[in-house]
Parts: sequence; structure tokens; C-alpha cells
Amino acid sequence: MTSVKERPRALLAGASRRWVRLLPGGVAFVLCVALLPTTIVVLTADYGLNGAVASALAVAQAAPLLLAVVRPLGAWFVIFAADVAGAVVLLGVDFEERLLWPFPPMEIVGYIGLCLALSLRESRRTLLLVWLATAGVNVGLGFAAPHGMDAMSVLLTILGGVTLLLGGVLRERHEVQRRLAEQETISEAERERRTLLEERARIARELHDVVAHHMSVITVQADTAAYRLERLPPDAQEEFTSIAATARESLSEMRRLLGVLRNEETHGELAPQPDLTRIGQLVEATARAGTPVKFTDCDTEVPEAVGLSAYRIVQEALANVVRHAPGAPTQVSVSQDGDQLTVLVVNGPPPEAPAEPLEKGGTGHGLVGMRERVRIIGGTLEVGPLPDGGFRVAAQLPSTKEDFT
Repeated sequence: MTSVKERPRALLAGASRRWVRLLPGGVAFVLCVALLPTTIVVLTADYGLNGAVASALAVAQAAPLLLAVVRPLGAWFVIFAADVAGAVVLLGVDFEERLLWPFPPMEIVGYIGLCLALSLRESRRTLLLVWLATAGVNVGLGFAAPHGMDAMSVLLTILGGVTLLLGGVLRERHEVQRRLAEQETISEAERERRTLLEERARIARELHDVVAHHMSVITVQADTAAYRLERLPPDAQEEFTSIAATARESLSEMRRLLGVLRNEETHGELAPQPDLTRIGQLVEATARAGTPVKFTDCDTEVPEAVGLSAYRIVQEALANVVRHAPGAPTQVSVSQDGDQLTVLVVNGPPPEAPAEPLEKGGTGHGLVGMRERVRIIGGTLEVGPLPDGGFRVAAQLPSTKEDFT
């Protein structure tokens, strides 16, 4: 199977801002346009080199800077060889002692730009080898210096090394920050997923308690049908016996499933599950904790799962008020509208500085639990901040067994 070689990406291609992505290409273009004619003029006018040779060296030393945007190491091989060739060629001409050799100023500028491109792409080992090659050639050419070796002759080695070091440090620092950001994103996603799974398990335990209760009632009714109903035909008695056996078997399976869902940390959930009648007690407890709460109740009967979900929604909403808007006036209402049960929790702004929005870190299972409970029983949920700085939680739940089923 033939593999397609991946096309190399340009330097800074992964940057979020467009001008940053275009920066390497723009710098390379400016350097190429500026250094190409400058190199020709300096080599011919100042160093006295032949025009054709100077032009060839200028092209070899400046044009590959455009390639450095995508393949900086390949560009380095070409430019490095051209710079060394230029130094050797200059040995054949007579130039003034004040002029730099082996690398004129325009070559140093282009090489520094190339080193910066290398530091943004290549590994530490490659950068070290590049610097050692630069230093080695610089020192080797120094022994053939026409006017003797001085401090300026090693300028390319010093500036190139500093550029490679600083660029490499900046690149690795950016890479570390990028990996940390990715890890934080992954950790946050895992935390949200774990929170969702934990809340789903809690909801499943509670709903299974409700279902197990109904299955127990079915079993008892089917077992006692023969004693409660007079002159029950044999076929009907056999049918009730079969119903009781099936319900008992289902109840056993249900209890085994509950044993899996529960662990040593959930023993407190063996208590009877709360319903609509317990919301008033919840509101009173919140008011005693220092949050002014008004409660509007309605006398209605709903399926146990719906009542449990309504209680948990109010519980989580009030917990969020206490956590994020302590002391804020709060209104809790439960009302019946046809076949829909409306649960509404609205709080105003806190008396002190506004708290962070509920969706930000540290909210526990609050909004996650509300959404899961509402979704499971086929209701709707609306949550969001209010213009005055408060927060509103509104849930519409099916209030009849027909809608719930």
C-alpha cells in the first residue's frame, strides 16, 4: 500500500491569529527582497567581486530564505554551503581590512533569520549540530583569514548561537503551555463525563427504588387475588400465579441490580425517597440557613418518579443559590397546569458582590443532575441568568402516569 507523504506545514501554521500565521512568510519575503540586491552591490562595490559570481552567491544566500518558512533545515544546508563558498571566493580578491570576513554583514543578517526559523521547528539535537557546524567552519576559516583573525570574525557564531538558544527556549515554552492547555481541556471533559455518570447512577438508584416498590405491590396483589376474589376460575388463578411468579422474579433481578448500583458510600439512600410533600421542609431548612425563601405549593398527586425529580430539582437549585448567591431573595413555586407540573426557582441578585455564573467550575452535580432528571422523564428544563443579576430555573414535568409512560 503506497503511503502519501504528509506535506510539511509552514512555521506558526497552528497559531490562532491570522497575522501570526502570515508573519514567517512576510519576514522571509522582506529579507529576501532586501538582501538579494544588497548582497550583489556590497560584494561587487566593496569587496570587488565579479558581478556574475556576486549575483550567483546572492541568489544562493538569499532566495532559500523563502524555503525556510516550510523547510528551514533544507534551506540551512543551501545557505550554509553558499556562505562558506562565498567566504572561499572572497579569498581570491583584494578587499580592505576594515571589511568583515568570512561572512559579510548581509550574510549574517540572513543567517540569523534562518537560525530563528530553525529554532521554531527543529529539535535540540539538530540545533546543537547546526551551531557546532557554524562554529567549526567559522574557526576553520579563521586560520585562512587574509588580514588575521579577530573578534569580529566569530560574530556569526555568537549571534547564531544566541538566536538558536532563545528561539528554542521560546518554542519549548510555548509547547509546554500548549500541552498544559490540552491536558486541562481533557481533564475538564473527563470531569464532566464522570460527573454525568455519577449523577446518572444516582438517578438510576432512585428510580429503581420507585420501580421496585410498584413491583412489590404487583406481587402482593397477584398472590392474594385468589383469597380476595370469590369464585375465581382456575384459569384466572393460574394466570395470577404466573403474574406473581414473573413479578417476583423481576423484583429479584431488580434487587440484584440495585446491589450493583449501590456501594458502601450510598447506605444513606436506603431511606424513603422524597416527593412533593417534602419540598416545604427543604425550603424551611434553606431559610434557616440564612436565605430568604418564599414557597408557593399546590396540592396535587403525581407519579413517584416525577415527585422525586421535582424535589431534587428544587434541592439542587436552592443549593446553587446558597453557594453562588448567598442571601439572595428566592421564590420557589410548584404548580399544576393541565398535565404538566411546573417547578420554578428564581433568585434575585445577592446583597453583596455578584457570584460567578452557575455553569462555571465548582457547581458539582447541580445543573447536570437537573438536566438528566428532566430528560429521563420526558420533561423540559430552562436555566439562565436574569437581567438583574439573578438566576432562573424552570422545569416542566409530565404530571400524569399516561404522559410519564
